[in-house]
Amino acid sequence: MTDAEVQAAAIADPDARPQTEAQLTAAPKMPRAKIIRRALRLTQEEFSARFQIPLGTLRDWEQGKAAPDQSAQAYLKAIAGDPEAVRRALEAVPHAPQS
Repeated sequence: MTDAEVQAAAIADPDARPQTEAQLTAAPKMPRAKIIRRALRLTQEEFSARFQIPLGTLRDWEQGKAAPDQSAQAYLKAIAGDPEAVRRALEAVPHAPQS
């Protein structure tokens, strides 16, 4: 099928019509935490435990009841950028400061 035929078929299907720009703009945005968690294929419980984020906080972020503050946004960005490095850093045993 050509692109035009695909578009025509989609518009003709009442159960799968593409959204308009206005509908896309008005649609609720998926919270970033949920996108990151799903990309990592983790449950809320697994993500919460692995990255030491309280489960209730994570759920509030994902449900749009609360938004991550600036430091939490930076933390989520670090997780998205290199989740294994963040995991390793959290599991590392801190060294005592040397005098």
